[in-house]
Amino acid sequence: MMHIKQLSDLGLFNARVPRYTSYPTAPNFSADLPQDALARWVEQIPPGSAISLYLHVPFCRRLCWFCACRTQGTVSDAPVLAYARALRAELELLRTHLPDGVTLSRLHWGGGTPTMLPAPVMRDLAAHVFDIAPLAEGGEFSVEIDPNEIDAPRLDALAEAGLTRASIGVQDFSAEVQGIIGRDQSFEITKLAADGLRARGIKSLNVDILYGLPAQTQRRVAESVQKLLSLNPDRIALYGYAHVPWMARRQQVIPSDTLPRPEERLDLFETARRLLLWDGYDEIGIDHFARPQDGLAIAAKTGQLRRNFQGYTDDVSPVLIGLGASSISRFPQGYAQNNAATARWKATVEQGRFATARGHVFTSEDLWRNRSIEALMCDFRLAREDLIDNFGADASVLDALLDQVARKFEGFVKRSPQMLEITAEGRPLTRMIAATFDAYAMDTAGHSSAI
Repeated sequence: MMHIKQLSDLGLFNARVPRYTSYPTAPNFSADLPQDALARWVEQIPPGSAISLYLHVPFCRRLCWFCACRTQGTVSDAPVLAYARALRAELELLRTHLPDGVTLSRLHWGGGTPTMLPAPVMRDLAAHVFDIAPLAEGGEFSVEIDPNEIDAPRLDALAEAGLTRASIGVQDFSAEVQGIIGRDQSFEITKLAADGLRARGIKSLNVDILYGLPAQTQRRVAESVQKLLSLNPDRIALYGYAHVPWMARRQQVIPSDTLPRPEERLDLFETARRLLLWDGYDEIGIDHFARPQDGLAIAAKTGQLRRNFQGYTDDVSPVLIGLGASSISRFPQGYAQNNAATARWKATVEQGRFATARGHVFTSEDLWRNRSIEALMCDFRLAREDLIDNFGADASVLDALLDQVARKFEGFVKRSPQMLEITAEGRPLTRMIAATFDAYAMDTAGHSSAI
């Protein structure tokens, strides 16, 4: 009880902080980024490098009420096919700037619902990508899959295209919870998709579930996790539901009085966490779990775990290029985000120009603060000398921050002359501790609950 009271006194149950999939976070991007920045940064990639590529497909057959992603619903395939043609145009534009010999350490299709693409379009798009940049040795090709929007021809197309990892969104298997959040997805249809993937030789499976959903109880979460475990996924992301109806208007359909209180959210997370650990998963960062032999677990053990826009990753490439409306690219020089409006993005790339709308050029201070936040989010510790020697941190500024964190979160962090470490009891505070290293103005309304 004292532990919960201390967490409450520190503001955990009221705080709203970034998820820190980037630093600076996207709300701090500026429209002042030069229009040719992305093209120049692509051209500066060293020849022969392995990079990551993300393709965003912002369409869904139906819009789930809980979702805060940039998506649009369509019952017709026409806008999806037109979008795929524009993606090809953007790929061709990328080809004209990409240095020789570039390969892909990771290729990921996200959304929205990328499995809305018809099977022939999937084959064509994958072939086009690999014609420009083939998978590197040991590279991975992953796709987000909606079990309600997949069939045998599309599974065949993905397998033939070289899919190595599939990611399935579950959220919760409770029919009552699904009814409130507008997500009708039975365990049976989810298992059918997982079985279909494995039957085609796609052995690596990621699954996303949520805690903090309306009408969730510890019993319902436990039942959902137990069903999930029967699918034997390699990785599980246990995300906290972000209720931001002032930003995602579709969430206004969800009655706020059905949401668990922040203290109950922590209980829901702990219920799921204990079951996953009991089943032999390694805990990765603040919200991921993986089988010990999975690449994510190995990366966590060897200090190679990283954080990007998809969450935790074992991909260490310094370049991630995002294609499609609203996609964000990351380079050693900074971030560049495409226009979020699908029509504007499409019109721009069809005119032969990158659709960069905003972004950020890194300052020298950004680099060490970025690494500080990533180290805390991934490893729950940061090394003072590493930040000074390898990332250019100003020793006096850094020491002041480390002292501030040690005082504010006393009992939940350990401070030594060379190291700051978050204790096991302090891990629910990780995002709040990371936010101490954020030098940019923070509009808390734009961020999710800290727990």
